[in-house]
Amino acid sequence: MIDETHDPARESWVDSARNHPEFPLQNLPLCLFAPAEGMFRPGVAIGEEILDLAALDARGELSGAAGEALALLCREGFNAFFAAGSAARRALRQGLSARLDRAAKPLPGLLHRQDAVRFAIPASVGDYTDFFAGIHHATNTGRQFRPDNPLLPNYKYIPVAYHGRASSIVVSGTPIRRPQGQRKPAHEPVPSFGPSRNLDFELEL
Repeated sequence: MIDETHDPARESWVDSARNHPEFPLQNLPLCLFAPAEGMFRPGVAIGEEILDLAALDARGELSGAAGEALALLCREGFNAFFAAGSAARRALRQGLSARLDRAAKPLPGLLHRQDAVRFAIPASVGDYTDFFAGIHHATNTGRQFRPDNPLLPNYKYIPVAYHGRASSIVVSGTPIRRPQGQRKPAHEPVPSFGPSRNLDFELEL
């Protein structure tokens, strides 16, 4: 969840979030996590920490639309939260951004180190379509199939997407089973059979 105001001067009371390359106050991605001993619950990354949203909800730290969105997420799950639409997402993002701002009171006991928790896929993904949102993404991918003409003419006029497999969505660190098949790099005289040596992946934050 990216803060729509995106003021680079804003900082958080969470020390590790200041000048963090991935999770400063301006970028608060949701997750499903569990402490070393505990049940999975919603959280949000901030610096090198995870803010426990279930505990935040139990304490009643957010009110109004932000509190309602937080309660929906914690009690009904991510799928119900996503189905509530953009208004709920904006309200929660703004509420969390304000609560984590350096002007707000710290929340002792609600932060967990990222390297000390376990993560799980937060939502039930039935199927998905991946859009080429950026021209560089589309060009780099097209170059693999059409080196001389990587970007098709219709890219600038209609949405271009491809179908993905929900089974390919895994938590970072999950062992990947590489498909078996023939492979023949240019320096080898004949093909050989074995697991794929190349693997394309995308990281979502």
